[in-house]
Amino acid sequence: MVTTSGIVQGQPSARRREHQVRPGTPVRGIRRIPVNTGPRAEAWLRPYVLGLVALDLTAAVVATLAGSAVRFNDALLAGTTTPYLLLSLVLPPVWVLFVRLGGGYERRFLGIGTEEYRRVAVAGAFLAATVAVGAYAVKFDLARGYVLIALPLIVLLSLSLRYARRKALHRRRRSGACMSGVVIVGHSVGAGDLIRRFRDEIYHGMRVVGVCLPAHESDVTEVEGCPVLGSFTDAADAAALVGADSVAVLACPEMDGVELRRLAWELEKTGTDLTVASALMEVAGPRTTIRPVAGLPLLHVEHPELEGTRRVVKGAFDRCAAALALVLLSPLFLVLSVLIRSEGGGPAFFRQTRVGRGGAEFTVYKFRTMVVGADALKAILQARNEHDGVLFKMRRDPRVTSVGAWLRRYSLDELPQLVNVVRGEMSLVGPRPPLPEEVAQYGHDVRRRLVVKPGMTGLWQVSGRSDLSWEESVRLDLRYVENWSLTLDIQILWKTWSAVIRGAGAY
Repeated sequence: MVTTSGIVQGQPSARRREHQVRPGTPVRGIRRIPVNTGPRAEAWLRPYVLGLVALDLTAAVVATLAGSAVRFNDALLAGTTTPYLLLSLVLPPVWVLFVRLGGGYERRFLGIGTEEYRRVAVAGAFLAATVAVGAYAVKFDLARGYVLIALPLIVLLSLSLRYARRKALHRRRRSGACMSGVVIVGHSVGAGDLIRRFRDEIYHGMRVVGVCLPAHESDVTEVEGCPVLGSFTDAADAAALVGADSVAVLACPEMDGVELRRLAWELEKTGTDLTVASALMEVAGPRTTIRPVAGLPLLHVEHPELEGTRRVVKGAFDRCAAALALVLLSPLFLVLSVLIRSEGGGPAFFRQTRVGRGGAEFTVYKFRTMVVGADALKAILQARNEHDGVLFKMRRDPRVTSVGAWLRRYSLDELPQLVNVVRGEMSLVGPRPPLPEEVAQYGHDVRRRLVVKPGMTGLWQVSGRSDLSWEESVRLDLRYVENWSLTLDIQILWKTWSAVIRGAGAY
């Protein structure tokens, strides 16, 4: 049993110290320990926020000066432009203030998700409205050219610089820096699943430093290599002992409303965050809202919008974008067709039956990457399948031609699927289009992927492509189905470029 008798007055508090707990050492029955009751944040957070402030100021200075220079050109130093130069000095700190008021520097939005970007964009809209109303109030004839250049450029530069800083943060997190310590409270099975997810998606910055399990699992000493620190009643003290930044509570009957409230009171004393994971692990975003009913905060889950206006907008966006891409990429199609046919002859395009929305079959189009008659050789190679689940994948498939290997590496073989998108059989973003024999092996849950159109790209492609396990691929596809939005589609399309350029997981 680990006690805290070694912690005395005058020493740094447990929340400020790093404690090394050996995996396999149970820490049951933790006694109360003296802790620092003041506010606390991760060491990386304050410099990160100050850096964002500096970037927003820089964006505003560059944008306002650019607006003045473009609008007034040679007359930049004339007396009539003095108000605009003064405005260019005032706007940067005002812009930072608007971003601050809009929540653009709030800790919970930094580093992941699109909410940070949305709040910056909303702050830009309020800034434009304030400038317009202010100019009208003081009866100042504000030059429209200056406004149309400076204000949108402020938002665009701020978003771009924030994106670059976020990518730098993710790189640091991959090396183990800028992480937040988390203690998980829940059953061992759920805790293990959450630990694996945090490790797989390390850019979220969550490092599990310990687990608290229910009393009936007292024989478990570690979960996925993380030490068990105590039971549910020990959670607050355990978090203080290991210096955790937050406690994540998984849905379980033992942690009812009364226990959660008591835990929140204890964590409040140390400034430790409390998060509660819903049993609906893949449902997030706008589909979930907290509604107070009879004094209880109930989690309301909206049904996914698989029909209606948003689906029509998605279809129109997909078809227009695909048609434009076909026109722009037609010279590349010609070059690739010549390269494919020059290697042993045979057709440049490959047609195959796939399963689309609702189980309807359609013919998918791709550039041919294998030798002619490759399907007949699949049965011979089946024993060498390197993928689990229903998929067949080989890193060095002998059927793939040299040109085909290059096309696969950069996903160029998928480009003819733009025709399927224009025809309405596929979408730009969606689950992977499966083969009929794969669908025949689907379980009940996996068939959920068929309620939307398959896509040329998707969460599976930007998250690892063929390197993903079958279970992980299904989980990502189901996450997309449950949380689809046009914003998510655009985000995935943006990430697809970097995934394709890296070429990782493509074979």
